[in-house]
Amino acid sequence: MNQANAILLLSCPDQKGLVANVSDFIFRHGGNIVHADQHTSLPEKMFFMRIEWELEGFAIPRQEIDAAFRPLADRFQMKWEIHFSDYIPRIALFISRHVHCFYDLILRQRMGELNAEIPLVISNHLDLKSLAEEFGLSFYHFPITSKDKTQQERQEIELLNQHGIDLIILARYMQILTPSFIARYCNRIINIHHSFLPAFAGGKPYQQAYDRGVKIIGATSHYVTAQLDEGPIIAQDVIKISHRDSVQEIILKGKDMERIVLARAVKLHLENRILVFGSKTIVFE
Repeated sequence: MNQANAILLLSCPDQKGLVANVSDFIFRHGGNIVHADQHTSLPEKMFFMRIEWELEGFAIPRQEIDAAFRPLADRFQMKWEIHFSDYIPRIALFISRHVHCFYDLILRQRMGELNAEIPLVISNHLDLKSLAEEFGLSFYHFPITSKDKTQQERQEIELLNQHGIDLIILARYMQILTPSFIARYCNRIINIHHSFLPAFAGGKPYQQAYDRGVKIIGATSHYVTAQLDEGPIIAQDVIKISHRDSVQEIILKGKDMERIVLARAVKLHLENRILVFGSKTIVFE
C-alpha cells in the first residue's frame, strides 16, 4: 500500500449538519476524502456513516486525530471509531474437524485477499494439527469438556493476549463459547452458520432440508453473542437445490456457500465496513 488512509465510522441521532460538519473537519485540516457512505434509519432516526480520507497532507498527526475530533463527536452525541488502512489486524482461527473454511481463509490470506496476519490456530481436536503446521501456523490444542471449559478458555484468552489478537474467526469451531469469553471480544468474534438463519434448528440441518424438499440452502455469518446464533448478521447468501440433489450433494453445495459467506464477512470486518446497531449491522459495501 503506497499511502495510508484514515477511516471514520460513526453513528448518532439523525440531525441537520452531520455530513457538512464531518466533511468540513476533514477539509479544514487538509484531508482529501476518497470514500464516503451514509445511511439514515428512519424508524429510529439514527444516522450512520463511513468516511475515508488520505493521511498524506492531513494536518493532524494520526495519533492526535481522536482528540481533535472529540469536540465535534460530543456535540452530535456520536459513537465513533477511527481506523487506519495500513494497520494489519491479527486473526486467530478456531477450528475443530471441518477443513473447508479453514483452508479457504488461509489461501485467501496467502493470496492477499484478506489483509491480515494469522499467527495462531486453536482447536479442540488434533485432526488438523499437521495441516496447520504445513502452512507454517502455530497450532494450539485445547480439548474441551463441560468440566474444564472455563479453565481452558482462560488459557486461550491468555494466549490470545500474548499474540495481540484483534479478531477471532470460528471456522466451523464446534464448541459454544461462554458468555465471559464472548464479552472480552465484543463484535470481534465471527461465526459461520450452515443455514440461512433462521432455519432448521438442531442437528443434521442438511438432512432436514432434504427431507423437507427445500429449494434453496444458504449460509449466514454473524458476530457471536451470548445468545446462540442470534448475533448481528454480517453476510448471507443462498444457492438453489432441487429434488435431484442427494444429501451429499446438498452438503457440498452448502460447504461452498459457507466458504464464500464467511470470507465475505471477514473481509468486510477487516476493511472496517461494519457498524453494529443493536441486534443488526449496517454494512457499507
